[in-house]
Amino acid sequence: MNDLRGIDLNLLVILDALLEEAHVTRAARRLALSQPATSNALQRLRALFNDPLLEGGPRALRLTPKAEALRAPLRQALAGLRGVLHQPARELATARQTVRILLADAPAAMLLPALHARLSVTAPGVMLAVLPWAGAEDALARLRRGEAELIASVLPPLAPPLRQRRLLEEHYVAAMRHGHPAAADFTLARWLAFPHLVVSGHGASTTPLDAVLAARSLSRRVGLVVPSFLMVPPLLEGSDLIALLPSRCVPPGAALALRPPPLPVEGFALDLAWHDRSAEDVVVRHVADLLGGTLPGTAA
Repeated sequence: MNDLRGIDLNLLVILDALLEEAHVTRAARRLALSQPATSNALQRLRALFNDPLLEGGPRALRLTPKAEALRAPLRQALAGLRGVLHQPARELATARQTVRILLADAPAAMLLPALHARLSVTAPGVMLAVLPWAGAEDALARLRRGEAELIASVLPPLAPPLRQRRLLEEHYVAAMRHGHPAAADFTLARWLAFPHLVVSGHGASTTPLDAVLAARSLSRRVGLVVPSFLMVPPLLEGSDLIALLPSRCVPPGAALALRPPPLPVEGFALDLAWHDRSAEDVVVRHVADLLGGTLPGTAA
């Protein structure tokens, strides 16, 4: 362990993900690696540290005492190493570059305000260009053709040269105006007694929620379909419509009453995707870092 010349430092990046996730498959997804490659790396790490690091528990893997002790110093070491390798601060401060991002309106509402605020401080000469959204399939094709640098969306598992990393897990809330007749006693029956507002980029009036209701021999009445989540708050504020909204899409200060859905509604995961060609671009990496989806580079 004293001679770094014989150590593959990429293993330490993989170790960091394994210790954070305590799960080989999730760590592999986070690193854009295959599950067998991550398992193989874990075996090499066990030999390197002479410790199991992760042990099987009744429901999941658990960290050994040595692994727990490694977490903090490993994270500090990796942060220092990234600073040595990239030294981006001066380069970012003077960079003049456009980063093209493909994302729909809901992810835009979740991500862009904080991203722009941070970028204006760390890289004021970098401009974000949000490109029109026409669905995930179109976005991935444009990423392959080099027409964009980043995608933030609900995405299927991707294969190289496309890579992805989980940004966030989102859940839905039922939203209605303050003083709505259903707000005080928000039961399933009260929810279904009022017309629903549905968001669909294709004008569809049914969503997976309708299948959940049908399985219970229930249905709802859709009163309005709109193409954008950003149109929803003012429509709710002036009517008795009820909508399901991603929790992060509710504008601060909106005059809306929010309730948990009265039956289970599956949320969604938002991923960041990029092409290998962008993985070593300092500016693109920085934008991805600010989004929370640090690019691991092509070595992964």
